[in-house]
Amino acid sequence: MYVNGMGFLAIERIKKVHHTSIINWVKQVGELLPDACEPETIPLGG
Repeated sequence: MYVNGMGFLAIERIKKVHHTSIINWVKQVGELLPDACEPETIPLGG
């Protein structure tokens, strides 16, 4: 939901879970993702 652009408070209303819990979940999942590439190392299509 967050990745699709929904805000923490909107997710809180839908899921009926406090927004700080949602923020913590997003942070935890974000730590599992690989580090982002530096802009100069991202290959350009074309």
